[in-house]
Amino acid sequence: MTRILGLSAYYHDSAAALLEDGELVAAAQEERFTRQKHEARFPAAAARYCLAGTSLDEVDYVVFYDKPLLKFERMLETHLAYAPNGFNRFRQAMPVWLKEKLWLKKMLRQELSQLSGGDAIPRLLFTQHHQAHAGSAFYCSPFQQSAVLCIDGVGEWATTSAWSGTPDNLKPLWQIDFPHSIGLLYSAFTYYCGFSVNSGEYKLMGLAPYGKPRFVELIKSELISIDPDGTYALNLDYFDYCVGERMISEKFRALFGAPERLPETEITSLYRDLAASIQAITEEVVVKLASSLRRETGHTNLCLAGGVALNCVANGVLRRTGMFEHIWVQPAAGDAGCAIGAAFNVWHEHLGNPKSDTGQDRMKGCLLGPAYDNSIIESELIKAGAKYQKMETQHLLRSTASMLANGNIVGWYQGRMEFGPRALGARSILADARNPNMQQTLNLRIKFRESFRPFAPAVLREHLAKYFVSDQNSPYMMFVDYLVPELRLTPDSKRDGLDRVNEVRSALPGITHLDYSARVQTVGQDDKDPFYQLLLAFQQQTGCAVLINTSFNVRGEPIVQSPLDALRCFHATEMDALVIGSFILHKKDQTTLSIPELQIPAPVMTNAALKKFSRSLAILLSGFALTVVWVNQLPISPWLVLPFLVLFIWGEIIPGHMRAIHRGWHQLGVGLARITSPVIFSLVFFFIITPLGLIQRLVRRSKIHREYKPDRRSTTSNPGFEYPF
Repeated sequence: MTRILGLSAYYHDSAAALLEDGELVAAAQEERFTRQKHEARFPAAAARYCLAGTSLDEVDYVVFYDKPLLKFERMLETHLAYAPNGFNRFRQAMPVWLKEKLWLKKMLRQELSQLSGGDAIPRLLFTQHHQAHAGSAFYCSPFQQSAVLCIDGVGEWATTSAWSGTPDNLKPLWQIDFPHSIGLLYSAFTYYCGFSVNSGEYKLMGLAPYGKPRFVELIKSELISIDPDGTYALNLDYFDYCVGERMISEKFRALFGAPERLPETEITSLYRDLAASIQAITEEVVVKLASSLRRETGHTNLCLAGGVALNCVANGVLRRTGMFEHIWVQPAAGDAGCAIGAAFNVWHEHLGNPKSDTGQDRMKGCLLGPAYDNSIIESELIKAGAKYQKMETQHLLRSTASMLANGNIVGWYQGRMEFGPRALGARSILADARNPNMQQTLNLRIKFRESFRPFAPAVLREHLAKYFVSDQNSPYMMFVDYLVPELRLTPDSKRDGLDRVNEVRSALPGITHLDYSARVQTVGQDDKDPFYQLLLAFQQQTGCAVLINTSFNVRGEPIVQSPLDALRCFHATEMDALVIGSFILHKKDQTTLSIPELQIPAPVMTNAALKKFSRSLAILLSGFALTVVWVNQLPISPWLVLPFLVLFIWGEIIPGHMRAIHRGWHQLGVGLARITSPVIFSLVFFFIITPLGLIQRLVRRSKIHREYKPDRRSTTSNPGFEYPF
């Protein structure tokens, strides 16, 4: 059996995934275990979960989703293109690169050694970032042949890339390179409208229907040039993300006549209209790129990946054009999904295994994470002092459906955890979509988030046409669709702005956005799926085959992973009930519920690392002492090295005692670095980087195309799996 462990880490959304003979058997995001949203550290806990029952020496390949040396090349080329501007960014970035990222192969080997308990580690491979995105899309799709489009902020160089997938290979066609990026353009508007980059883009998408796209022509005339084939270039005078410390420049602020919105302040019409405008621009680019790829490849199927592929509104627009017979979007389209894509690339590209024709996608409904049996769940309930009922399956389903029909909000925790950003009925909060007050209640009392944020409907697949215009399957909640006209209502109020969130616009007001749209999840018939059975029970009781399905978490936290996480979230919110495994908990009964607060452990050095530190420190200090003695021509005594020998032995026997010394040594190093680093990096930047950059620009050899209208496409480099890592 060939096992491949895929990893993504060190930027955001770290994750691990395991393949066994080309079958995806497990995948998880590190944030679910550490409880730190968008966790970037090495996915140790996620990898341990994936390897449960398998030792690392039984894994044949470990593959990383990125090539750090190519990213370092991009960073240097960017500073060469902008020097003498950008010194602060250079000074902030270089210590991280010199200390960690340039030695990433060594860091990975150290982390893997800890996973293996010191045993030999598997062969370590590296894919390119967009290669991993493309692999996650095509090799997980149900298609044998497909065009593949990847759009995100930036990988090593690529920001947009096109591929052609066949059973035998995944061929790169062309790419658009940094600094021109539709993903970074969308993030710039996300930042300007007061939301966080890399996590708030979906808020901007949800805000767009509340505005008017009145800035589209201004954006197209000043900020972005779009060709008929969808390729584009940005006017970089308006942006600061290349070497600055913010996403936008003063020229951007002047163009729209206002500073960026501060978080948590009023969202005025300016920011609502900007959200609508950049959403329209993004849809135009996506549709045009897909159209040119359709003509270029002749493929009738399309796969999408990359952060921009999580824009389900644009996906819905693209699907409604009908230019492709089928569109499949990787449900974990962001960087977490690259762990899966990297692993599949090794199986198919590196090892030469053709893509099999199963007619189904290979994501297994995204149910790839940990599951907990009733014995573990009940143990946690007892420890927390919870009052609960245990029910057989059919009784549990009927009782839950009845609670939902009576207006209760229910936490639903069943089976394996989902992989990716969507809750798909395993770690969900559920409610009745017919309730006109439910959207506001969920946002303010349960999720603690902005009132304008819409909620997604889960609908029985066999009843989809009764509620939504499209009859196409959408199991991963990756497309926006519109309610059928028969269910729509015309509000009789004259509300304006965000107050319109309270308008009743359909017979399913809990899931109906301002433009009658909804991010649909279809739930197919599966008698073994508890979520399908619950929807069926609800439909039988109420005649309605739709439930609100939102992720089981509160704002700022990852989706719950363990039963204790679920109990903690249930306890901290105004959910009415929790259905977890075969147990039901009613909030009104939990008078004695006692759950420990979440403790985020600080990173602790391992004994192996402390031993290494004590050895290095003993050698360094003894060498320094001997040098001083030699320079001053003093007699050498055995007693001179005795303290350092004691330090060495002490560290070997009781390494834990080295923590305080390490902490002091680290603080000393940080203090010295604050003095020396600015001097050293100033000399490097202004006396090496700046002259080289000026010469490079004089002879026009810069790899950074700063022009507003450069050649749009570049040829993709050979992705490979080896150097440069």
